[in-house]
Amino acid sequence: QGQLVASGGGLVQAGGSLRLSCAASGRTFSSYYMAWFRQAPGKEREFVARINWSGGSTNYAASVQGRFTISRDNAKNTVYLQMNSLKPEDTAVYYCAASTIQSSSPGLYGYWGQGTQVTVSS
Repeated sequence: QGQLVASGGGLVQAGGSLRLSCAASGRTFSSYYMAWFRQAPGKEREFVARINWSGGSTNYAASVQGRFTISRDNAKNTVYLQMNSLKPEDTAVYYCAASTIQSSSPGLYGYWGQGTQVTVSS
């Protein structure tokens, strides 16, 4: 079975940057859609960004468009989320996920990482 491990979270001031990584193991995810979701305390898990198998197609939530960039390196079986111009409202646990279906719904993702905390101070 495949496994995803997210890393790179931390505490950063508003306006700062962080780069999250999601390393896959146990199987090859090169043909999967990969995505990042986030969940803030008391809120539902929400879609952040998605990338197709080749990296040629990406989609972003309106709230992060222009600030976040998703990318992937299939040779390393790793997906990244570069987060710039961070805001306090970006504070959440960030999860990477994999799916064979192009979707923004967390229910259609069968593989999940353990989550990494991102905290943005004002």
